[in-house]
Amino acid sequence: MSKEMLEAFRVLEEEKHINKADIIDAVTESLKAAYKRRYGQSESCAIEFDEKTADFKVFTVREVVDEVFDSRLEISLKDALKISSAYELGDKIRFEESVNEFGRVAAQSAKQTIMEKMRRQMREITYNEYKEHEGEIMTGTVERFDQRFIYVNLGSLEAQLSHQDQIAGERFKSHDMIDVYVYKVENNPKGVNVFVSRSHPEFIKRIMEREIPEVFDGTVEIMSVAREAGDRTKVAVRSHNPNVDAIGTIVGRGGSNIKKVVSNFHPKRIDPKTGVEIPVEENIDVIQWVEDPAEFIYNAIAPAEVDMVLFDDEDSKRATVVVPDNKLSLAIGRRGQNVRLAAHLTGYRIDIKSASEYEKIEAEKAKAIEEAALEASEELAEDLAENIAELAEDLTNQEAQETSDEQETAAE
Repeated sequence: MSKEMLEAFRVLEEEKHINKADIIDAVTESLKAAYKRRYGQSESCAIEFDEKTADFKVFTVREVVDEVFDSRLEISLKDALKISSAYELGDKIRFEESVNEFGRVAAQSAKQTIMEKMRRQMREITYNEYKEHEGEIMTGTVERFDQRFIYVNLGSLEAQLSHQDQIAGERFKSHDMIDVYVYKVENNPKGVNVFVSRSHPEFIKRIMEREIPEVFDGTVEIMSVAREAGDRTKVAVRSHNPNVDAIGTIVGRGGSNIKKVVSNFHPKRIDPKTGVEIPVEENIDVIQWVEDPAEFIYNAIAPAEVDMVLFDDEDSKRATVVVPDNKLSLAIGRRGQNVRLAAHLTGYRIDIKSASEYEKIEAEKAKAIEEAALEASEELAEDLAENIAELAEDLTNQEAQETSDEQETAAE
């Protein structure tokens, strides 16, 4: 029995990471609970674990009394003296009990307790393992599909890749090896859920760190990423070495670095002429990050030219960008994509205006100001004329009063 018990402890500790003390506690509590179910009480029950023999022993403690009312809690002085002539009233005597009658129930209960503890502990271990990879890329195997997810085996569990986290047009088969970005790990009573993505902007950043040494070692830093997966991405970069060109490093000689990054994605579209699926490259615009927000926005609107960037006095995160008339559609982009990505990249809400539209708005503002000023001037002139008339009337009345006063004085 002792060898089997010790071996069970070893397996649970080394392979399942369940501490021996936790197992002993579980068995002890189970034995107490089984004893109580069998005899209706557990106040007199004491459980001990023998480290040498690896056996559990159950004892009842009975008090020596004159008259016995509960044989599970008490023993008569007469019977106690048969055991030892040294016993007196009030002494406590321990009796070892046989566990045969309730041991089976206790063992089953202990097993359930240990299994539940093991499940919780394994869930915690799994959670901690994958929580460490949150914000990183992991490689997994496509296992199965349903209407909501592609399930990707990452080793000890299946991660969930939702439709919105997939690159539009990408197709996978079972057992395909794919890279995924771990963006959220949840621990709940039913298990650990790992949510992964291939469309997340940070996925691009991690791929660049992996493929471009200068990004990995921090010489070139990726400051922000705006992405519409499978179509177009804008990446803002800066160099921490004056001798290293950030944009040139990301692009690589002849676009070699960008090609390595894009090769990690393989979306496809249907060619309307042939009806055949053809691969589509995700376009990546590399933008120079600068601290000055106006210049950063200017860079982010590329490839369109920018005449000026104006900030809203009432909203610190809103900007108006004025572009030449012939660059308006380029600045806005197909279905608003260029300005939308620029806004995500810079963190500003951007309104695009053509130069002629802006001039018209400014002219209307100037006209409105002029009209308001003219109206104010006319009102001022009217007020002034009224005031002068009132003043003249007051002076006339004052002179008349003074003349009357002088005449009255002379008459007296």
